[in-house]
Amino acid sequence: MTDATAGPAGEAAPPLPQGRFSGREAFQQLVRDALATAAREGWRELVLSDADFHDWPLGERAVVESLQAWARSGRRMTLLARSYGEVQRRHARLVRWRTTWDHILTCRVAPGADPLDIPSAIWSPQWVLQRVDPERSVGVTGTEPERRVLLQELLAEWVRSKSAPGFPATTLGL
Repeated sequence: MTDATAGPAGEAAPPLPQGRFSGREAFQQLVRDALATAAREGWRELVLSDADFHDWPLGERAVVESLQAWARSGRRMTLLARSYGEVQRRHARLVRWRTTWDHILTCRVAPGADPLDIPSAIWSPQWVLQRVDPERSVGVTGTEPERRVLLQELLAEWVRSKSAPGFPATTLGL
């Protein structure tokens, strides 16, 4: 049996970074690494939030493979967005994955929100990422309890009172 934190050659995978990050490439790599770590370590809950997920690497094969490895009974994921048009246009693999795993995925939409008000973040009980400037992809990551609790409370407020169900897994027609 292999170590749950082992990398491809059996060596321990490096921990997710903590602190500031800057730039689109750094942000996208953090998203990839976070979802791979979530799968490897069995994180039970994830929240992904962004105005439209335009520059997230959610349609990449490796990202969807990480989500597939992560998904199982007892797991939960929430997606929060202003709209899901960009997701449907840019992230076809995620849309297909979403259809299969609808029972563990909650999608919320806040169509009237200012795009800059919706948090651009990943939250888990273990680690968080938050872009404080989504336009320039500048943000912070960390495991500090205070950071995780504050982001969890912010996202919970958006889910509870500033959004509604959206982005159905299937579209039924007559």
